[in-house]
Amino acid sequence: MKKIGFLSFGHWSPSPQSGTRSGADALLQSIDLAVAAEELGADGAYFRVHHFARQLGSPFPLLAAAGAKTKRIELGTAVIDMRYENPLYMAEDAGAADLIAGGRLQLGISRGSPEQVIDGWRYFGYVPEEGKTDADMARRHAEIFLDLLRGEGFAQPNPRPMFPNPPGLLRLEPFSEGLRDRIWWGAATNATAEWAAKLGMNLQSSTLKFDEGGQRLHIQQAEQIRAFRAAWKEAGHAREPRVSVSRSIFALVNDMDRAYFGGSEGQDHFGYIEPEKRAVFGRTYAAEPDVLIEQLKEDQAIAEADTLLLTVPNQLGVDYNAHVIEAILKHVAPALGWR
Repeated sequence: MKKIGFLSFGHWSPSPQSGTRSGADALLQSIDLAVAAEELGADGAYFRVHHFARQLGSPFPLLAAAGAKTKRIELGTAVIDMRYENPLYMAEDAGAADLIAGGRLQLGISRGSPEQVIDGWRYFGYVPEEGKTDADMARRHAEIFLDLLRGEGFAQPNPRPMFPNPPGLLRLEPFSEGLRDRIWWGAATNATAEWAAKLGMNLQSSTLKFDEGGQRLHIQQAEQIRAFRAAWKEAGHAREPRVSVSRSIFALVNDMDRAYFGGSEGQDHFGYIEPEKRAVFGRTYAAEPDVLIEQLKEDQAIAEADTLLLTVPNQLGVDYNAHVIEAILKHVAPALGWR
């Protein structure tokens, strides 16, 4: 039984051709789309996080607001760049947003992708330790964050506090029980997927992955997911993990769909998002529903995952994006085992 949600990059542009022209538009429309997706029966509303860009950069106010306006849908990120994060402050923000949402947060975190500026995390006050890389720093921040979410006390209380303390060492508040099991790691390689499994994080795999064999994206992702599950089993965790993959999928059910996406390139391609690191970029699926169903049945990674995130063109507006989601849920998803 699959879960299906949407993933929005939250782009905004002052261009007259954009339906999302300001930061306020991007945030408020994101909340509206989460509400609309819940009404349509979708399972999740996920948002990308990018700094120094005209995109969504501060996830927790958005997640809290969406949590207050919805009742059932999962609310998540894909992904928060841990190079930029203070794990303690993040644990407080995440706990508060999760409590507002009634325990529906699904937080994707990662090392992050190339950003708009050089070493942007330095402007946030973070520098890797000597001999370490920014990726090492991100993983260290993630490990601290995960430890904080266990809810164990670690801070020595003041003997004369302003307010009475519970006995023992103090933890960060507000604490949200169960959030620790709803943290995901966005992995671009098999090795980082296995590392995430050992730490008890769920797995997010995007529409691109570093090339580790030359095969198509869905084949490499399926291998990554199997490696993750094997590492999870070896680690001996008590619960079952979750795995999501992201895809650009458009059911062409009217003339507007065909005008926007009818000419989409239907194949993967290889390129570079970082020097000397070749990546495979996933295709866009755009076809009539019956054709889409057959194409998606051949996608090995979708078959291996339990959650599918549909990337949406958010600058086309809430109504059109709700239509994109509804078309998939109504005409394609049931044939893939959803519900």
